[in-house]
Amino acid sequence: MKDVIFDDFQNSVSESLLRHRSVLDIMTKLQESEARINRAVAKTVTNCGCMSIEAKKQGKDIHNDDIDLEELTHQLKTHIGGNACDNCRDVLEREIGNHMFYLASLCNVLDLNMYDILLKEYDRINTLGKFSLR
Repeated sequence: MKDVIFDDFQNSVSESLLRHRSVLDIMTKLQESEARINRAVAKTVTNCGCMSIEAKKQGKDIHNDDIDLEELTHQLKTHIGGNACDNCRDVLEREIGNHMFYLASLCNVLDLNMYDILLKEYDRINTLGKFSLR
């Protein structure tokens, strides 16, 4: 069922994409949509204030070769405080959805299937686990 949703989404994107069919157009729109996501996250902090960014140096022991991976996971922080309010959540979801639209467009023009890509990445993560660190 989930593969049908992915395929339907990708097909709907293909059918609705009229102006930006060039790979160059799609790549630049994808990059622009990523910037809009970053801007939306920043606005949750600077405009609304429902979230905060509390960045500081990650745990002092993360560069210690003797540290256990499980312990390392608990020491690393997201640096995000608070939760997005309903309005900010709507904006974030809209911008991420827009990004997914252009990602599907890129997959279409490159003749790639989003669901197959998701499955391959899912298998890679499950096989390598924490050793798939990027």
